[in-house]
Amino acid sequence: MPKKSIANALLLAFGDACILPENSAYDAARAGYLGGFDKRPLAIVRPRDAAEVARVVGVAREAGLELAVRGGGHSFAGHSTTDGGIVLDLGQMNRIEIDAPSRTAWVETGATTGEFTMAAGEHGLAVGFGDAGGVGIGGITLGGGVGFLVRKYGLTIDSLLAAAVVTADGQLVSTDANSEPDLFWAIRGGGGNFGVVTRLKFRLNDLSAFTGGMLFLQATTENLTRFIAGAEAAPEALSAIVNVMPAPPMPFLPAEVHGKLVIMALMAFVGPDAEAQAALKPFREIDAPIADLVRPMGYAEMFPAEDHGLHPTVAFRTVYMDRFTGADAATIVGRLESSDAPMRIAQIRVLGGAAARVPNEGTAYAHRDAPIMMSVVAFSTSPEDRLVRDRWAADFVAALHPRPGAAYVNFMGNEREARVRDAYPGATWDRLAAIKRRYDPGNLFRLNQNIPPATGEEARQAAE
Repeated sequence: MPKKSIANALLLAFGDACILPENSAYDAARAGYLGGFDKRPLAIVRPRDAAEVARVVGVAREAGLELAVRGGGHSFAGHSTTDGGIVLDLGQMNRIEIDAPSRTAWVETGATTGEFTMAAGEHGLAVGFGDAGGVGIGGITLGGGVGFLVRKYGLTIDSLLAAAVVTADGQLVSTDANSEPDLFWAIRGGGGNFGVVTRLKFRLNDLSAFTGGMLFLQATTENLTRFIAGAEAAPEALSAIVNVMPAPPMPFLPAEVHGKLVIMALMAFVGPDAEAQAALKPFREIDAPIADLVRPMGYAEMFPAEDHGLHPTVAFRTVYMDRFTGADAATIVGRLESSDAPMRIAQIRVLGGAAARVPNEGTAYAHRDAPIMMSVVAFSTSPEDRLVRDRWAADFVAALHPRPGAAYVNFMGNEREARVRDAYPGATWDRLAAIKRRYDPGNLFRLNQNIPPATGEEARQAAE
């Protein structure tokens, strides 16, 4: 069937929930959060339930069209859109059902992490996601989820109890530890390779007492070294995401600091404020804080409001590290100071705690024992500048002696196939490829950090 006929059939079936190129809303609808991806899909369809998701999946499968599954649209690789294919935009599927007495919740995967956090927070409960409220709940969960509660409550997937998945054959499959357990294992870190996850069931964690906020210090090698060492030694109730960056012109920062390199640490403590203050004391003693905004608060306040009109173009690299030394701190400070990027950030996420107590093979996220996640980002101003910033970011992380053969799938851009394998080393890759063969043998769900289905012999060996 000609593409134009397919587009018209989708429009007839979905009405206003189908956006074609001639629609005035098309340009806004085809854009993801990040800039730099100017793709033109055949159609953008916004289903309202799993049955409609299955219909879109069926159309893409039968027509052989590329299918982009979009939650929040934050893919660093541009997988949230497609040239000439169908964008399945889950944004209208955002229902949240909180069962506070049982401390569980069902949520559709078009909801954002901020929306869910607000709803759960009304009951003093939470799931740990990342560090931004506009991210789609489906994408961050399927990749693992590393955020403010990682040391206390683990990864996002460590709170996942069940899911509903539309598979490549259009079937709606329910999966948990007892029903379709291989699929449940695979979606906890394996990304969107196995189907369209339409609903997720979470265990809700106690967050009735929380202290958090930003702590700013001068960015020196000594300060950064001591800060990361302190975060690794801190109680598991404390998680820290440490950003080294030029100080933005925030009103609570002295004007003389604006543009100068600072440590902006996002501190998150689960528990009574008296315990939080004791845990925070060593960090405040490293140096006189430039600004200290850490206080008792609602957890949802940790997520800044997202500017939906902003579509930044960034160069981004993430690695795991087995240790963080003074030499690493010096490299970070030096490379950031010498860069002329309009905004550049080195971010260190201190892991361990509850996340590390799950065996590497326990989920498809296979880097539980890594103590540090390190990211470098630089904003760019043009396609040519993007190439310069990409090289800078790649050279930067290579200079930090990253753990070889390790990657975090949620923080990957358009990188080589071997890098995807780094996210799923050894037996993890083999098992995922065998599961892919079972649920998506034709690799319909390939617009992702892709795991191709195993051959017959590979699947047999993985099962042994």
